[in-house]
Amino acid sequence: MSMYDFATWKPLLELLRAANPAAGHLAGTVGRDGAHSLALRRPSPRTLGRALQIEDMQAEYDAIGHITAVLDSDSVTFVAELPSPGRVVLHLFRAGPAVEGGMRPYPRSLLLVEGAVPEPWRRLPETYQGAGPAPSADPALLGRTLRERLPDAVPAAESEIAEAERRLGFALPGELTAAYRVTRSVPFQLAAPDRLRLADASSRPCSWESGGRAVVSTPPGAAVQGLAGSPGWLVIADNGGGDRIVLDLTPGPAGHVGQIILLSHEEDVGATLLADSLTTLITRGEQPPSPAPGVEGPPLAATAGSAAGAESVASDRLEVLHLGFWDGEPFDLVPIPRLRALTAYPGALADPRSVAALPGLEFLELSAAEWRILLDTDAVPAGLLTAGIEVAGRPDPLPIIDVANRLLTRWNRPLITRRIIEGEL
Repeated sequence: MSMYDFATWKPLLELLRAANPAAGHLAGTVGRDGAHSLALRRPSPRTLGRALQIEDMQAEYDAIGHITAVLDSDSVTFVAELPSPGRVVLHLFRAGPAVEGGMRPYPRSLLLVEGAVPEPWRRLPETYQGAGPAPSADPALLGRTLRERLPDAVPAAESEIAEAERRLGFALPGELTAAYRVTRSVPFQLAAPDRLRLADASSRPCSWESGGRAVVSTPPGAAVQGLAGSPGWLVIADNGGGDRIVLDLTPGPAGHVGQIILLSHEEDVGATLLADSLTTLITRGEQPPSPAPGVEGPPLAATAGSAAGAESVASDRLEVLHLGFWDGEPFDLVPIPRLRALTAYPGALADPRSVAALPGLEFLELSAAEWRILLDTDAVPAGLLTAGIEVAGRPDPLPIIDVANRLLTRWNRPLITRRIIEGEL
C-alpha cells in the first residue's frame, strides 16, 4: 500500500468515525514517529482498576502504523469529508516551507517573506559612550589566581589564540587571553579557543508564533542590553544545564565591557548579569544580580480584554497588541505608529479593514473569516512578513487552508499541497 491508497487510511478513519459519530468531518495530523493530533476515544481497561495497556489500544497503534509505514515526509495532515453515509472524500495536505511549525491540522503561521525574522532578531546593539572594563578587571590577578588553583594546568598555545582572533575578527579581551595562557579549565567549562563562538541573534532561533510577540528594551540603568543576540556576545562556556556563559563586549548603559552574562535556554531574548568581569567571576564567583531597572512610560506589549479597550493601552511606545476574548462591543482600532504585531481573537475587531491604520505591521494574526474580508477587499497590509490564522474550537480545516493558500499566493510563496482520494467505510 501507499500513502494514497484509501486502504491505508480506512482503519484509522473507521476508529475516528466511531469516536465522533456526529462529526461533519474528521481531521488530524500524523507524524513519522507516530505522534498525532486525533480525536480518538480510548477504550476502558479490560480489567476494572487496571491501567490501560498496549493491547487495549492495539487497534489505534495498528491504524496509525499503516500510515507511518508509508509516510514519506515528517508528517501528513488530513481532512475527511463525509458527504453521504459511508462515503469519504479524503484530503491529504503537505505543508510547504512557508508554513511554520506544520499544520496541526490548521496552519498557524505563514512566512510570507523568505528568511524574515521578528524585529527583535533584527535589532543590533547600541554603542554607549564611556563604556569600558570594570575596575575589577585585572588580567594579571586573574592569571596568578588560576596558576595558584591549577598548578598542573595546560595552557592554550599562542597560535590557537591567534587563530581564534583571526576567525572571530577581533582581538580577545585581555582577561580571556590571560586565562588561556594558564588553562582551558576553570571553575566552569571554559571553551577551547577553537570553540569560541558568537551568540548573535541567529544563534537563538525562535518561531514567529513566539518571537513575533517578543519585545526587548534597554532602560537607562540597564547593565545588559535587551537583545535576542549580539555580535559582541562571545560564548566562552556553558553551565552544564544548557545555558551559555557569555563575555559581553556590547554592554548596556550601566554595564562594563567584558562583563559576564548568562543566556538562559528557557528564554528567547535578554540575558542575566553574572559578574562585572571575568576576574570577579573567577576570584569571587557569581555576584547577586542587581534589581532590574524599571521601565518608564507605557508598556511595549499589552493585552486588551474585558477590562480595557485597545484605545486604553495604545501609546507611541506600543509594539505588540493582543485583542483577547470578551463579551463587550468589538474593538475599534486607533492609529498606533510603532505597532508591529497584532493578534486578535475571532470577532474582537469591529472591522478587520481598520488594520490599515497600523502602517508598521509585520505580524498579523486574525481568524480565517477576517482574513477573507481583507483578501476580498484587497485590504491585506502590504508590509506583512508573517500572517497567523487564529482558530477557535475545532472548525472544518478546509476553508482555513484555502485562506492560507490565498495569502501564500498573494506573496508568491510555496502553497500547501493537496491530494484527494475517495472511498467507502
